[in-house]
Amino acid sequence: MLALLQTVDLALGIYWWFLIASAIFSWLYAFNVVNSRNQFVNTIGTFLFKVTEPVLAPIRRVLPDLGGIDISPIIVLLIIYFLRQFLWTTIAPMVL
Repeated sequence: MLALLQTVDLALGIYWWFLIASAIFSWLYAFNVVNSRNQFVNTIGTFLFKVTEPVLAPIRRVLPDLGGIDISPIIVLLIIYFLRQFLWTTIAPMVL
């Protein structure tokens, strides 16, 4: 059971970094720091979008319009933090 908890924690941790990378990439793309015509850059952007958008899109629909500021990644990061803490402080002691 410990292996399952550690695997779930690892998956949440990896997704945490995908969200941060996606947010940073979107800023770099918006300010033309990265070359959008470069195939490698485009591949990374597409990958990050496809990995994070299914989670971010429902949250964006619920949040009010903040005038171009997207706080949905912050909301998802807080949810992931809560899930990880809940996993280790509530679930893990019950099964160990």
